[in-house]
Amino acid sequence: MKLYVGNLPFSVDEEGLKNLFKDFNAEEVTLIKDKFSGRSKGFGFVTIADDAAAKKAISEMDEKEVDGRNIKVNEAKPFDPDKSPRPKRNFNQRRRF
Repeated sequence: MKLYVGNLPFSVDEEGLKNLFKDFNAEEVTLIKDKFSGRSKGFGFVTIADDAAAKKAISEMDEKEVDGRNIKVNEAKPFDPDKSPRPKRNFNQRRRF
Protein backbone atom coordinates (compact mmCIF):
# COMPACT_ATOMS: atom_id res chain seq x y z
CA MET A 1 0.00 0.00 0.00
CA LYS A 2 1.29 3.45 -0.86
CA LEU A 3 0.97 6.10 1.84
CA TYR A 4 0.97 9.88 1.51
CA VAL A 5 2.99 11.67 4.20
CA GLY A 6 2.36 15.40 4.39
CA ASN A 7 3.28 18.44 6.49
CA LEU A 8 6.83 17.18 6.84
CA PRO A 9 9.45 19.57 8.18
CA PHE A 10 11.76 20.81 5.43
CA SER A 11 14.71 19.42 7.41
CA VAL A 12 13.57 15.81 6.80
CA ASP A 13 15.40 14.03 3.97
CA GLU A 14 14.69 10.63 2.38
CA GLU A 15 16.80 8.85 4.99
CA GLY A 16 14.91 10.61 7.79
CA LEU A 17 11.58 9.66 6.25
CA LYS A 18 12.72 6.06 5.95
CA ASN A 19 13.75 6.10 9.63
CA LEU A 20 10.29 7.38 10.63
CA PHE A 21 8.68 4.32 9.03
CA LYS A 22 11.36 1.71 9.81
CA ASP A 23 9.11 -0.05 12.35
CA PHE A 24 6.56 -0.70 9.59
CA ASN A 25 9.01 -2.26 7.06
CA ALA A 26 8.86 0.53 4.50
CA GLU A 27 10.06 -0.82 1.14
CA GLU A 28 10.28 2.43 -0.83
CA VAL A 29 10.46 6.05 0.26
CA THR A 30 10.10 9.05 -2.05
CA LEU A 31 10.47 12.62 -0.87
CA ILE A 32 9.14 15.23 -3.31
CA LYS A 33 11.66 18.01 -3.93
CA ASP A 34 11.66 21.31 -5.78
CA LYS A 35 13.37 20.77 -9.13
CA PHE A 36 15.27 24.05 -9.01
CA SER A 37 16.38 24.38 -5.39
CA GLY A 38 16.42 20.67 -4.48
CA ARG A 39 14.66 21.53 -1.21
CA SER A 40 11.87 19.31 0.10
CA LYS A 41 8.32 20.39 -0.71
CA GLY A 42 7.15 19.03 2.65
CA PHE A 43 5.52 15.81 1.50
CA GLY A 44 6.41 12.37 0.25
CA PHE A 45 5.27 8.80 -0.27
CA VAL A 46 6.06 5.57 1.56
CA THR A 47 5.34 2.11 0.15
CA ILE A 48 4.60 -0.71 2.60
CA ALA A 49 3.92 -4.18 1.17
CA ASP A 50 1.85 -5.52 4.05
CA ASP A 51 -1.59 -3.85 4.16
CA ALA A 52 -2.00 -4.55 7.87
CA ALA A 53 1.33 -2.86 8.63
CA ALA A 54 0.34 0.07 6.39
CA LYS A 55 -2.96 0.55 8.26
CA LYS A 56 -1.07 0.36 11.55
CA ALA A 57 1.37 2.99 10.26
CA ILE A 58 -1.53 5.27 9.34
CA SER A 59 -3.13 4.94 12.77
CA GLU A 60 0.13 5.39 14.71
CA MET A 61 1.87 8.03 12.59
CA ASP A 62 -1.02 10.32 11.62
CA GLU A 63 -0.78 13.60 13.60
CA LYS A 64 2.55 12.51 15.16
CA GLU A 65 4.83 15.43 15.97
CA VAL A 66 8.08 15.52 14.00
CA ASP A 67 10.41 18.48 14.57
CA GLY A 68 7.53 20.61 15.84
CA ARG A 69 5.08 19.75 13.04
CA ASN A 70 2.18 17.27 13.11
CA ILE A 71 2.60 15.06 10.06
CA LYS A 72 -0.39 13.84 8.06
CA VAL A 73 -0.41 10.18 6.97
CA ASN A 74 -3.10 8.53 4.85
CA GLU A 75 -3.50 6.21 1.91
CA ALA A 76 -2.24 7.77 -1.31
CA LYS A 77 -4.81 8.37 -4.01
CA PRO A 78 -3.74 7.84 -7.62
CA PHE A 79 -3.58 10.88 -9.87
CA ASP A 80 -6.63 11.11 -12.10
CA PRO A 81 -5.99 13.19 -15.24
CA ASP A 82 -9.70 13.10 -16.15
CA LYS A 83 -10.72 14.78 -12.90
CA SER A 84 -12.00 18.27 -13.54
CA PRO A 85 -9.40 20.89 -12.67
CA ARG A 86 -10.01 23.69 -10.23
CA PRO A 87 -11.94 26.57 -11.79
CA LYS A 88 -9.75 29.34 -13.16
CA ARG A 89 -10.08 32.75 -11.61
CA ASN A 90 -10.48 35.73 -13.90
CA PHE A 91 -8.78 38.83 -12.53
CA ASN A 92 -9.44 40.97 -15.62
CA GLN A 93 -13.19 40.88 -15.26
CA ARG A 94 -14.77 44.30 -14.74
CA ARG A 95 -17.09 44.56 -11.79
CA ARG A 96 -20.55 46.00 -12.23
CA PHE A 97 -22.28 47.54 -9.31
